[in-house]
Amino acid sequence: MMVHAIEFRWVVLADVDRPEYAYPQRVVIKEGTRLFAHIKPYVAQSPDGPVEVADLHLDDGSVARAVRFAAFRFLDGAKSRKA
Repeated sequence: MMVHAIEFRWVVLADVDRPEYAYPQRVVIKEGTRLFAHIKPYVAQSPDGPVEVADLHLDDGSVARAVRFAAFRFLDGAKSRKA
């Protein structure tokens, strides 16, 4: 599994699925927040047309859903991690 270090460019309101909760939680991710994530990209439809988004799979088992690619940047190359 490839894990990337990322940093958020601006404040993001994300829906996060956490193993200990039955329903997704709304979480504010602040500008400048850095974290490691396995990234699963895809294209979602918006009122303005297609948008590149990704599900961010975090180390604690939670998943931030449909985060816009433009909202974060990669800090370094990918690291391989055993699943």
